[in-house]
Amino acid sequence: MDWWASFKRLVRLQYLRLLRLKASTHSIAMGLAVGVFVGCLPVIPFQTIIAVVMAFIFRGSKVAAALGTWVSNPVNMIPFYTMLYYVGSLVMPVTAYFDPHHLELKAMLHQGWEIVLVMFTGGILIGVPASFATYILTFRSVNAYRQRRMIKLLKQYEQRREANNADMDESQKQS
Repeated sequence: MDWWASFKRLVRLQYLRLLRLKASTHSIAMGLAVGVFVGCLPVIPFQTIIAVVMAFIFRGSKVAAALGTWVSNPVNMIPFYTMLYYVGSLVMPVTAYFDPHHLELKAMLHQGWEIVLVMFTGGILIGVPASFATYILTFRSVNAYRQRRMIKLLKQYEQRREANNADMDESQKQS
């Protein structure tokens, strides 16, 4: 199996794991939206912790919040944080230099508060609309999945009930 097929399989597994969580649709959508929002903030070593705490405050799914933080992951970290910097610098005047090789919060604080504020501004400007879109898409996806699953289970129940009724009719005829 090549790497692309295994990557697609992993993504599908996480998607199904998210849809099958034993929580309300709102809770799953809220958790994922909170995770995406926190994932857009430049708080690398603390993303999951902050997302789970915020999910607890907003009564969202903690598992979904932890999954949502992977919007910024090790593969796309440098371009993602560069985008946060440039979006933030459009709103705030910046004199600090962005070094994409030092992306941890501690390293950015060492570079100066100005760069941290610019990146937080960019993260909020990207994170708020992304979290709203995530909430709506997740809510609709989970609802649609659960409706399809319920219809499938009802059909299976009906088939079993009809088979049992046919068996009972057959046994009554033999008596």
